[in-house]
Amino acid sequence: MGFRVLAINPGSTSTKIAVFDNDDKLFATTLRHAVAEIAKFDNIIDQYDFRKDLVIASLKEHEVEPSTLSAVVGRGGLVKALASGTYRINEKMLQDLKNPDLWGRIHASNLGAFIASSIAEDLKIPSYIVDPVTVDEFDDIARISGCPQIQRKSLFHALNIRFCGIKVSEKIGKKYQDSNLIAVHMGGGISIAAIKQGKVVDVNNAVLGMGPFSPQRAGALPIGDLLEMAFSGEYTHKEMKIMFSKNGGLISYLGTDNGQEIEQKIKNGDKKAELILDAMCYQIAKEVGACATVLNGEIDGIFLTGGLAYNQFVIEHVMPRISFLAPVHIIPGELEMEALCQGGIRVLKGLESAKKYD
Repeated sequence: MGFRVLAINPGSTSTKIAVFDNDDKLFATTLRHAVAEIAKFDNIIDQYDFRKDLVIASLKEHEVEPSTLSAVVGRGGLVKALASGTYRINEKMLQDLKNPDLWGRIHASNLGAFIASSIAEDLKIPSYIVDPVTVDEFDDIARISGCPQIQRKSLFHALNIRFCGIKVSEKIGKKYQDSNLIAVHMGGGISIAAIKQGKVVDVNNAVLGMGPFSPQRAGALPIGDLLEMAFSGEYTHKEMKIMFSKNGGLISYLGTDNGQEIEQKIKNGDKKAELILDAMCYQIAKEVGACATVLNGEIDGIFLTGGLAYNQFVIEHVMPRISFLAPVHIIPGELEMEALCQGGIRVLKGLESAKKYD
């Protein structure tokens, strides 16, 4: 039986949507929102009717009749920490997504559940979220930081990592829940995860945490020097946060976070660009090695994904350092829209059960 699913992935000034018929993509598009349009709304959640109307209009433009949909899936957003999987949207989830105290802020991705729920309610079909960034399946030992006042938290590219993990497991002839994998998602931030029998039992915090530096993030830093900067009086808390989360890594050294541009610099003989990009690859490989110890060396495969998996320099400089550990699979790009649709389709097909959010 065929299932048609609509996926909705809101960003700060855009809303990505896609429709899949089982494994076949009917269309995918990005709806852009002018800053002036978004500024009319006092709160992010208030935008959902505005964005919902644009989604419905886009379906019409692409000749997809809403009544043919089997389910609607929204990007999860900042819900409470939970296990991976597909969750039926309910009132408790929507209330949590409106609560800024849960994670200290409300992100545009929180809109996904509201738009999906509203469209699905009109059509009397189910609505879901799939693998939000707050997926937490850590072993207790992974939460210990070395400082009692600080606990390590699970916050990573869960949606793309789990979907790619399922694909790699199928490729090697295993079920995802039986697989031990190391995932390397390389985007603006870099998540490197140890997957033990289908659960991410350890991962670096890809925003402001440990792990390698990335195109935009500073990654792990020497604590002593960090303290000196923090108390030097030269920087505010906000300035340091932006420095390490948006203006760190490649962009701080080379003035750009564009992998293709940096690769071209290297081809033109720029030795500094070559050193910095190779240093990032070196740190990625070190983190993969750390995940190998988490899995006691029992690794079915390693996969590299995200935008930087298209970068030939990165692949050529990471692979030699990690390929002795296990077979390496390259899945370039971010497959988030497909991952959202397939999360819903797996439930509709009975391959997974929808989980309850409570």
